[in-house]
Amino acid sequence: MRVDIYRRAETADVFSYLAVPEGAAIPAEAINTDWQRHVAALELDEASTALPDYHIAAPLQQIAAKGYAITSLKDMAAPGA
Repeated sequence: MRVDIYRRAETADVFSYLAVPEGAAIPAEAINTDWQRHVAALELDEASTALPDYHIAAPLQQIAAKGYAITSLKDMAAPGA
């Protein structure tokens, strides 16, 4: 499966990321004008349990459940922290 990755700035140079199936619109409950495309058509292995570069756990399960996968900010820290 290919996904498009969007990002938005949070605080202290930390970003949150959103993955949606390639070419799909961001679902209404996740629409935010701050989301900007970061990576297009990223290949997501069907066996993937995480997208560590984007702090996204269980991306395939999240996409199946709600149409998108999103960063877990609790697992992120500001650079240098």
